[in-house]
Amino acid sequence: MLGCSVLNCRQHVGLQKLVAMAGIAHSSLGPTKKLKFIQDDSSGESALACSCHRILENLELTCAVSQLVYETVQAQQRVFGTGSGCLLFLAGAWSRAALECLHRGMSVSNIISALSEGIEICIDVCRKSSISTDDVGVVPSKSLQASVKAIMVPSREAFHLKGSISVGDKTLNISGQRKIKLSRHFCGVESENLSLAQQFHQPKPPNIHHIAEGLRHGCINAMNLVLEVHQMQSKSHEDISSSSFDISQVMTCVVPGLPEEHASVSSGCIVLLSAEQTAVVHLLKEKPLKVAFINGDLSHTFRHVGFIRPVRIHRVIDQSAMSGPTSEEVWMVKVMTLLLNLEVNLIVVSGHVSKNVIQCCCSHRILTVEKVKASFLNTIANATGGVAVTYASQLNKHCVGTGAKVTIWRDLSGTERKLSAVNISTSGRSGLATVVLTSCVHGKLQLLEDQFWACAYRLHHALKDKAILPGAGVTEMLCIYQLQKQAVHHPRQKSEETENPYRGEVLPLMAEGLIDYISTVMVNTGKFSKVTARTLVNQQLQDCAVLSDFKAKFSQILLDDVTEDSSSTSATSYDRAQEMKIYDNLSVKLEAWRKALDLVCLVLQTDAEIITSVDQKNVGHQNLMFL
Repeated sequence: MLGCSVLNCRQHVGLQKLVAMAGIAHSSLGPTKKLKFIQDDSSGESALACSCHRILENLELTCAVSQLVYETVQAQQRVFGTGSGCLLFLAGAWSRAALECLHRGMSVSNIISALSEGIEICIDVCRKSSISTDDVGVVPSKSLQASVKAIMVPSREAFHLKGSISVGDKTLNISGQRKIKLSRHFCGVESENLSLAQQFHQPKPPNIHHIAEGLRHGCINAMNLVLEVHQMQSKSHEDISSSSFDISQVMTCVVPGLPEEHASVSSGCIVLLSAEQTAVVHLLKEKPLKVAFINGDLSHTFRHVGFIRPVRIHRVIDQSAMSGPTSEEVWMVKVMTLLLNLEVNLIVVSGHVSKNVIQCCCSHRILTVEKVKASFLNTIANATGGVAVTYASQLNKHCVGTGAKVTIWRDLSGTERKLSAVNISTSGRSGLATVVLTSCVHGKLQLLEDQFWACAYRLHHALKDKAILPGAGVTEMLCIYQLQKQAVHHPRQKSEETENPYRGEVLPLMAEGLIDYISTVMVNTGKFSKVTARTLVNQQLQDCAVLSDFKAKFSQILLDDVTEDSSSTSATSYDRAQEMKIYDNLSVKLEAWRKALDLVCLVLQTDAEIITSVDQKNVGHQNLMFL
């Protein structure tokens, strides 16, 4: 067993770096975020950052821990579109908890085991406090008084915890020691939706407006745009239930120079084009076009990610050949000949298009549109009967689509950038929608775009999960209460041999991290000081120990005794839903917490191996967590 004195003789630098990096997440928590200017000392350029992942994008990350944090946050943002600030904050808070445990002389294996048990308790709290979207804002019928609310629980692959989670009459057995499965890509994990209510009745469509109102988190204008997109999708796809929201069919177009009131939602694909490309649009507008689709970059140097270049091959160029055409010119002639023979008028590209290609195509009255969302490209291709290819040389008459149209959506030549917004549409209802975001302040466009996507992802995941969580700190308060209670009252089903002797110390430290999270959100509102916020949270926890149901004094805190049976009538669920006006996403919160704890455990394990210089082959599996 690893000696505690050996572990504590040197500092855990990785955990300390993680705590330091988590400090940048404080200002991005809650609905009231503080903007930050990040300045480059070498060039003097500055960037306006409004969220945790934007701040990380503009920092120069040099150490391994910072790179690990960056990839973890980007994975959360790429899959869920929100929750990165919560992830990084809790990673820092639970790193401080791990450092305190090491200071008290606990072994790494006991720390990880207790932390895993703590996250299991939080998952169980979320499961019991989740609210079915079918019960939110809808008065239930008397025939469904005893129906069971839809519950979403994480899959086994998502959390890798010990023990089991019971959902109605189903049990998810989760055995084995906690394993950290963090690749450099940090792939997102799907979750299971175990809805028992669907076995008894066909649920009514949820109240989208009520759910969206609770999920907007202060971004009123952004969520209103999301609701417009949802309404447009519902009308375009009459066969698709209004209880779903497909964000793959939504894209944004930022237009500088116009007031924010000009933001709108339009069907089709709207992109910004230069004056040279706009001249081609005037020649092609309102005409049925032949379209080619390129899934990648349109340049002579582009190669698919699976392409492997030959190694140890040096190209020798003859001096006489240097006066002839270059490889780019040869490729350009070949591509243009192919496009003209196929009578292509429009090229839609998901990647970049080289400037030489754009100019050459414009001279032949061929419009090129780059950086189109891949899902948009495929939808337009399906609507026009085209097929997307990787290289332009792969095009043939069977790949070219027909029937697309381009129109000038708005002439912006009077603005500073002298651009034009062009709409690419197809016949019929494609379901594509573009949200045009405008602002006279160029640096604010990124903020408006991030706010829109955060709201869009929240509504998407809420409808996908078919469940939401009480927001405004309610879920965190429930977890804190239960962690503190479990630290005092040991579970009866565990024997003394298998019970972690340090769980009574680790669980309160995890709860302390959540208390710090709630108080920081309160401080960011500008209405509380740090001391006042923590005092108020502790007062609510004391009241929770006496009362099974009560309302908090700040922002909306509603706590139930999670140790009681969570099953209730739909009338009770409706009454509770009516009182709540702020919600959180179930899958987003659970995945952010899981990633935060995985990050802490990975850095803790790595620190221990670096400090002790332990050979993994000579150490028992019960003491180290192998990756």
